[in-house]
Amino acid sequence: MNQTTIQQPSFAFVAASWAALIAGFAAFLVGLWNAGMQLNEKGYYFTVLVFGLYAAISLQKSVRDRAEGIPVTGIYYGLSWFALLLSIALLIVGLINATLQLSEKGFYAMSFVLALFGAVTVQKNTRDLQGAKPRLTDIDPAQPTQE
Repeated sequence: MNQTTIQQPSFAFVAASWAALIAGFAAFLVGLWNAGMQLNEKGYYFTVLVFGLYAAISLQKSVRDRAEGIPVTGIYYGLSWFALLLSIALLIVGLINATLQLSEKGFYAMSFVLALFGAVTVQKNTRDLQGAKPRLTDIDPAQPTQE
């Protein structure tokens, strides 16, 4: 039986991860709310953000599954990479073609990256916290239990 020990993340790291996710997501949304762009442009950037967050979480999960020996199809793994890269490309294309000041473009790019980082680390911490808990399925039924 291949057994690996997963170290439980510290409270500070879990809190910092959630803070990064919330700060990046909230900053992006506040920027959209205060932006003087049309509603369809705001919808585009919001969709790119949500798509990017989903793709980053999906990719992190599939990478972690592979590392732990859980089967992940090559198609799903490839689609996860493609979706993440596509969301980044869509943001870049949108920002290049936007009539925004460079500081605004940088703000959206940085809050997007911060939200992606936060999403990946929150997913990692969630997985680590679940893995650190003892499960009933981990007990070998062939060994007698002490009562």
